[in-house]
Amino acid sequence: MKSKEPYVLVFGVSICDIFGFTQCEFKPYNSNPGAVKVSFGGVCRNIAENMARIGMKTKLISIVGDDANGHSMLAHAQRINLDMDDTLVIEGKSTPTYLAVLDDKGEMVSAVVDLKIADKFSEEFIDSKADVITGAEYMFFDADNPSTVEYIVKKYKGATKFVLDPVSAAKAVPMRDLISYFHTIKPNRHEAEALCGFAIESQEDVRRAGKYFRELGVENVFLSLDADGIYYHNGEEEGIIKALDIPVVNVTGAGDALVAGIGHGYMNNLGMEETVKYAVAMSAITISHAETIHPELDYPFVQAYKDSLKWEVVKF
Repeated sequence: MKSKEPYVLVFGVSICDIFGFTQCEFKPYNSNPGAVKVSFGGVCRNIAENMARIGMKTKLISIVGDDANGHSMLAHAQRINLDMDDTLVIEGKSTPTYLAVLDDKGEMVSAVVDLKIADKFSEEFIDSKADVITGAEYMFFDADNPSTVEYIVKKYKGATKFVLDPVSAAKAVPMRDLISYFHTIKPNRHEAEALCGFAIESQEDVRRAGKYFRELGVENVFLSLDADGIYYHNGEEEGIIKALDIPVVNVTGAGDALVAGIGHGYMNNLGMEETVKYAVAMSAITISHAETIHPELDYPFVQAYKDSLKWEVVKF
């Protein structure tokens, strides 16, 4: 039975990102003067935060350690009205962390990744959240943990609608045999190639890929073509929508915002074209700012930004 107040569920790992920026030429085996920046990341966590910031009722089932970073992440979620109450907290362990050092030219010179607890989602834990899963209107995943995704989509098929962001071409490969379980997929060109097994170079190839995924049972296909726009196909509507003259500062997080915008369209019963435009507007806002998630992001901001954009719309 669905909740009286509809919500979306996002399932995936949260990561604490720590970046050190040196102010001069990097010297190994030395203490380099510079600046340190700490932020919260992870594809699914970013998707969920984008959703919460535009007013969507959003639950995030994630995994964090019982440490300062984990507690800070949970407190941050409360401040932005993101429900992480069902998140798995591992006592005595560290929250997944990515630590990188960048030189004065912005190039990474070293990094340490601590994702030890990222695979601690047991089947028992997942099933303990069965009511949360079946109560969601939509459930969003990335492809970071294929075995966990496989367990959920097969066990809870028909209980909610599954949405996949493949994240990368390499991580998309294990998802090939699961595509038919998803209501919606949002690959980019390279991820789509990995999923369908053929090159996507022309507009005809894009449409062929859309048809391929639809024939597998995917209801809504959104294919990111980077600067060339977003291709969409739901069996009745098919086209490419592109926003014109978008300033680019930092492309990190653009795909996360796009997925969140698709979720907004679904929860507000928007048509495909309006859903794509809203999603693209969120992505455009994201890449126009240095932060992965625009600090001023909210529903009125996105709506006004969307209305201010010039659009190129191709329908097939």
